[in-house]
Amino acid sequence: MPNFTGQLKGSSTVQTIVSCNDTPGHQLMLRAGIAQQTCSDPLFNNTRHSSYSTADITNGTGHEYGYFVNEHANGDRESGSWEGTITTKNDKVSFEGTWKYTHGTGRLAGISGNGKFKGHMISASESEVSFEGNYQLKAGLRAA
Repeated sequence: MPNFTGQLKGSSTVQTIVSCNDTPGHQLMLRAGIAQQTCSDPLFNNTRHSSYSTADITNGTGHEYGYFVNEHANGDRESGSWEGTITTKNDKVSFEGTWKYTHGTGRLAGISGNGKFKGHMISASESEVSFEGNYQLKAGLRAA
């Protein structure tokens, strides 16, 4: 399986936070965002990354679960899911977790793979993320 590293820099397009009123500081968040992806593997470099997530946070710490779609210039896509933890320390929000591919289209049909990510918020709606992972294309398909 080929290995790769990369970065995402993006922003929230929708973000809704609801206070639960059951425990002080307990919030639920729904978020959608877009980012530009750069990657060490040319197959995944310069893709448009869309993400959709929910989070359960108490006093700045909690869990987040979501889905992503990477769209390539030729229209091919690979999609997956991710989960991780959110931590707030000294008013700085950071997050980390794991991701995995669930499916792809075009030359990425049948893709599998997984990896790790780590990032932080650079403003209330902007984030930077670094990631690493591996992938395998369906037998008989070529990356380029």
